[in-house]
Amino acid sequence: MSLSLVTLTSPRSAAAEAYQSLRTNIEFSSLDRSLQTLLVTCPDAATNKSDALANLAVVMADAGDRVIVVDGDLRRPRQHEIFSVSAAAGLTDWLQNGGNPVLAETGVANLRVLAAGPPPHNPVSLLSYKRLAELLQTLASDSDYVLVDAPPVLAVTDAALWASQVDGTLLAVTAGRTKREQAELAKGVLDKVQSNIVGAVLLDAEDSVIVTGYGQ
Repeated sequence: MSLSLVTLTSPRSAAAEAYQSLRTNIEFSSLDRSLQTLLVTCPDAATNKSDALANLAVVMADAGDRVIVVDGDLRRPRQHEIFSVSAAAGLTDWLQNGGNPVLAETGVANLRVLAAGPPPHNPVSLLSYKRLAELLQTLASDSDYVLVDAPPVLAVTDAALWASQVDGTLLAVTAGRTKREQAELAKGVLDKVQSNIVGAVLLDAEDSVIVTGYGQ
């Protein structure tokens, strides 16, 4: 397991507790609207949204939820590294060949990963509204939560495609680095595809505590 999984390496730390609070907030948000499929993205590549998603997945699984992490970042996949699973097969295989998605066991109870798989020549050409909806429906039938790691919103169109198909989106930003205008532009892109933005996650705040905000 990666040292970036603070929820495993330092479960009593302030950062780990913040992820617990994030999980609780998401559960309360789902009382009015289903949030079984959740996207985590960011405005630009400077924000480490992959670690944030992975730690959220761990605390959800520890709470007894069946969680599937989907590495939807076909350009810079990291979930296979974070959870030390094989990237030999994964999302790209399913998008090209269909069949059953290859889910890797992580060693964390209740938590499985669909790795990005072999890198495609043209990632966006593999993604379509219909295919993503089909995949999410398949995974949701076998889990309590599906967490999707997507590329930065302002860099490529992939995140917008994912955001249009999930129940909710978390926008991760970095304290002292993400500019306000970048966050506003990212929110605008997500609004255009009618994504349900459930909140923002502030990373690298004081003492590495994650701060969560909900509501648009």
